[in-house]
Amino acid sequence: MNEADALDIFQAAIWTVLVASGPAVVAAMVVGLVIALIQALTQVQEATLTFVPKIVAVMVTIGISAPFVGAQISIFTNLVFSRIQSGF
Repeated sequence: MNEADALDIFQAAIWTVLVASGPAVVAAMVVGLVIALIQALTQVQEATLTFVPKIVAVMVTIGISAPFVGAQISIFTNLVFSRIQSGF
């Protein structure tokens, strides 16, 4: 295994992490912005108010996007196993 192979696997791993975590992060960010806007409009500044909607949104998003995330991880796993099989 040379440096190029290691960099290819590392790049694929980073990309897989970004793509797999993307839906949950985007959902948390959108819900956080909406709650922050509501808090700013109503002047209710309760720090714990954002936790429950974010947790619910992230869990729902993970449930909906689980097949997509699993497919991305499977693609990465197949890439790594094919590199192992070919002897790098």
